[in-house]
Parts: sequence; structure tokens; C-alpha cells
Amino acid sequence: MTEIAPPSRAAALARLDAFAPRMGRAYEAGRNHDPGPGARRDVSMLSPHVRHRLVTERDLVAAAISQHGPRAAEKFIQEVFWRSYWKGWLEMRPVVWDRFRAARDAALAAPPPGHEAALRGETGIACFDAWARELIETGWLHNHARMWFASIWIFTLRLPWALGADVFLRHLLDADAASNTLSWRWVAGMQTRGKHYVARAENIARFTGGRFDPRGQLEEDPAPLDDGPAPPAAALPPPDRVPEGSALLLLHEDDLHPESLDLGAARIVAVAGVATADRRSPVGVAPGARAFAEGAMEDALARAAAHFGVPARRVALEDIAAFAAAHGAARIVTPWAPVGWTADALAPLKPLRLRRDWDSLCWPRATKGFFAFREHIPALTEALVMRGAAAR
Repeated sequence: MTEIAPPSRAAALARLDAFAPRMGRAYEAGRNHDPGPGARRDVSMLSPHVRHRLVTERDLVAAAISQHGPRAAEKFIQEVFWRSYWKGWLEMRPVVWDRFRAARDAALAAPPPGHEAALRGETGIACFDAWARELIETGWLHNHARMWFASIWIFTLRLPWALGADVFLRHLLDADAASNTLSWRWVAGMQTRGKHYVARAENIARFTGGRFDPRGQLEEDPAPLDDGPAPPAAALPPPDRVPEGSALLLLHEDDLHPESLDLGAARIVAVAGVATADRRSPVGVAPGARAFAEGAMEDALARAAAHFGVPARRVALEDIAAFAAAHGAARIVTPWAPVGWTADALAPLKPLRLRRDWDSLCWPRATKGFFAFREHIPALTEALVMRGAAAR
């Protein structure tokens, strides 16, 4: 289980079924270890599929509970909820996304010395250079390697954190605004003010099985970065009520499981898919990340056409309104796009936004740190998973 599965729901479910036996104690024991490409067994590598909701968070948690029960699978379940926590936190503080974009744009306007060498994997720090090459070549990194990479980028190479976050957005197959932006802020010491994550040579050597040992090469006593206090959580805007009548269903890369959407009384007359991957960064997106997002969209459109029995195809953003009118759609409905580049792109269309129960229950609880959020996970699991079957 060493390569990313193709961008389809069928492939994701097959990988999910194959990995489910390891979602319990094996995952808990092995998830922080990165033996390297070709040797990873204790991480699912399903994050790109979850990011696009080719499989849903409910799918993952239900599979873990079915195989191991909630106690033995607790660590895996918590990691699934981390994604929802990050999304809810940013959804209630969208100004943090704006701050990131401003910092990124400033850094891109005048990239510092050493930036290109870091991207090429030519820093002379063997572990960092290997991760840089793996990121560019595959669009994926082990989560522990992402933390080490970000810490070395910020504290050893002294490169702008927002520039590093942009590199991840452009290359990672699973990049999303909340998890990426807030994880980089956390490593830097800005998300939890004064508490940064420092990559240490001993930790890298231990958790890579001795593949790397950068002793003497890392800054291991840096000061955290600080961009001031985070804004207070604002109330979430409510989802839109969809009235009875004809509607165009607009799919985007943040939610590609149309079969499980609650569309109320709407009658879907056509489905359009809009590509937004190139909006991740002012300098575009890596070919591999674009190809994965586009493949996921094509898979979702095929499933939507079969499910609703209507035309479904890719449509340019500027042509959405005309496409809806041509099919007699009285309105445009879309799954909720969380704070990020897709939400920014769709805003001028003013579509009716549908929010899943998963998000409506999880996001409002992301008012403080994850440990406070974690206390809600058993009740959330009971309400969202154990009282109903997963959408498969």
C-alpha cells in the first residue's frame, strides 16, 4: 500500500477496505513512523480522496469502528476529525486565510535567496532534500515529514512560512486551505501562540528508521514566530434552504460525493463541474495536483449523471449561469465550499450552499484548541456514524 490510488470513488473504497484492518492498534503504533516510499504500511494514503470527498469522513470512521470498535480505533478516528476541526476553525475566522494570502503574495513578489534551491532539493540537508523531491515528484508526503519539512523551512532555512505553505498548496494532491494554512501556522508557533514545532535530528533519525540523521545541520532552539492574537470565532453562516423546483447542481473540488447530498425538494436538471485547482496560488498548481483534481471531478460527474439521470459535464466558471439557463434550472445549488480558493471563486455566482450534517455538527465546536474539540468526538461519532450507516 505504497502509492496513491487513482482519483475515483471506487479506487478509494477499495483502498479503504484494504487498509481497514490496520486502522486500530497498528495505525496507533506506526502512524508516526516514515520508513519511506515503497515501505509504508501504517498510513492509508487516502488523504487526497478524503480532501475531495471521493470518500467521506463518515466512510472512514464507519470502517474503523466496524473493524476495531471505537476504543481500539480511537487514534485513527481522532485524525479524521482533525480535518474537520481545522476546517471549522478557519470557517469561523476567514480573516486568517486573508492574512495568509497577503503574506504569500508579498513573499512571491520578492522570493528570498535559497528559495529555489530548497524547492529543487539542493540545500545539502539530506532529509529535507529527499522530501522536497518526493513532494515535487509524487504530490504527497508523510504527515510527520510535512512537519519536519515545515520546521526546517521556517527555522533552519529561514524562509517565509507563507511561501512554504504555498509550495504545499501547489504540489500536494490533498492540499486544502484549512489543513495546510493552519498546520504551517502551528509549526511556526502562530496558531497556538508561543508553541512551535521544532524538527530535531534525533526525532528524525528515530522515526525514519535511521534513513536520515541530520545532526549538526538543524536549528533546534529557535524562537517561535508571532503574528498577533487570532481573531475570535464568529458565528457560522447558516446553510441555505433549497426551495422546490428545478436546479443545477454545481460540483467543485471540495465535495465530490453528490450521491449523498441532501437536496431537499430540489429537482436536479443538470450537473456542472467547475475546475478551481489553478486558483490555489497566483503561480498556478503542479501538473500532478491538477490532474488528480480533474480526474476526481470526472469521476464525480460520471456518478452524478448516473445517479440523477441528467447531463453532467465540466463547465467553465464564467459559463455556469448560461449552462443553468440552457437546461431550465431556476437556481444553482452547490455543496458548501469551505473558506479557500474555491469559495472565493464561487462567491460571485451566489449559489445556494448545502452544508452536510457532518460539517454543521463539527465546525461550531472548533472555537478553541483541538484538545477542547476532542472532548466532543465520542458524541459526534455517535450522532454522525453509529446511528446511521455510512454513505457508500
